[in-house]
Amino acid sequence: MASLFIFLYNMNYQETIDYLFTRLPMFSRIGAAAYKKDLTNTVELCTFLGNPQKKFKSIHIAGTNGKGSVSHMLAAILQTAGYKTGLYTSPHLKDFRERIRVNGKMIAEKYVTDFTDTIRPLIEKTDPSFFEITVAMAFDYFAHEEVDIAVIETGLGGRLDSTNVIFPVLSVITNIGWDHMNMLGDTLEKIAFEKAGIIKEGVPVVIGEVLAETLPVFENAAKEKMTVLHIAEQNWQCLDSKWENHKLVVTVSNEQTETYQLDLPGIYQTRNLLTVLESSRVLEKEGWKINSDHFKTALSQVKKLTGLHGRWEIVRHSPLLVLDVAHNANGIEQLTEQIRQTKHKHLHIVLGMVKDKDIDHILRLLPKTAIYYFTKAQIPRALQEEELQKKAAIHQLKGNFYSNVNTALYAASLNAKKEDMIVVCGSIFVVGEISLKSIEAIWGKEDYTGDSLHFLDTLEFFS
Repeated sequence: MASLFIFLYNMNYQETIDYLFTRLPMFSRIGAAAYKKDLTNTVELCTFLGNPQKKFKSIHIAGTNGKGSVSHMLAAILQTAGYKTGLYTSPHLKDFRERIRVNGKMIAEKYVTDFTDTIRPLIEKTDPSFFEITVAMAFDYFAHEEVDIAVIETGLGGRLDSTNVIFPVLSVITNIGWDHMNMLGDTLEKIAFEKAGIIKEGVPVVIGEVLAETLPVFENAAKEKMTVLHIAEQNWQCLDSKWENHKLVVTVSNEQTETYQLDLPGIYQTRNLLTVLESSRVLEKEGWKINSDHFKTALSQVKKLTGLHGRWEIVRHSPLLVLDVAHNANGIEQLTEQIRQTKHKHLHIVLGMVKDKDIDHILRLLPKTAIYYFTKAQIPRALQEEELQKKAAIHQLKGNFYSNVNTALYAASLNAKKEDMIVVCGSIFVVGEISLKSIEAIWGKEDYTGDSLHFLDTLEFFS
């Protein structure tokens, strides 16, 4: 009867979101059970919609870390160059509509509801995953909006990812690291093979970083697909990087030397920048009208142009409060390096994780001198805060546990002095549950950075 009932009336936006979140298997909530290792459902959904993915040009981006930042930076560059640009990324931090944007503007609520009403009969028939539906929705929306190009970020892997029904003008793989091994493989070679599945016949491919184990995988895939392999870290060199006014200033060299100012201040963005510059250079050679001025303008305002948040997001300064979605070993390594280079007296870390990560590996990387506030996101996948505390103690990480991130943040605020630093990390879902009301209740309404305040104030988290 429940399935019959939903066809009796058109749902409003909140009902639609509730339906999508509860009716469909969702990886962020239940983990591997939601991951479907074939493209059958996506193909059927796209066929039903008239194959919208064939009606616009696209760039396909995969990788263990950095693919979200690279996607947003490339979208910002293309927008600045005058192209109507779609952007599909996942997961979202606060609002479902963050996943689907055109020129930085989120998909309209009405489009979400109308699309879902149209596709509901097929949902009931094929039982797709949440991700499969959102991919189909993005493709349909980009076709409807007649975008010039869409930047499409993969979900987990590449070869069997729902997004892998597109035939892009460029494929990009940022890097390979240890994450989702239960689904992608237990060696770097196996993980690289899955990511290399986005490489298409004759389509140029950019690899950001390679390892001894992964380079042969990419070389073989490019040879098999008869395409050209471009390796960013071999073609570009970072000469210098520094912080100025909470921005990252990076000087790079290729055929000539250029300096770029990024509004994404994480030092790990230097690696992503090289991937973006190499990708842009390849696009230029393919006939896209973009140049160095577009790069400089776009990279200085990626957050404003595309809505990217949660990457070394400085929310306030005294104490320094930073939000970062780092959640796997490679990401945490980069985060801890950033912490070491950031001036502070005492360090407070609000930490929450999900069950299916390599938790012990990550905990080994975290600084032992910090005071920890163990917590969890309000999703079934979350590792219980008391269990996280016990695991952390094995690695000499000490602190109390709290039932939600805002309570943990309040506890950190009671201990943190003006010259200290508080970092919230470990899961995108933990960062997504930070509440502006909680922050204002703790510190008042002063000393915030503008972009972060707007981000926290205007979006609503769906728990």
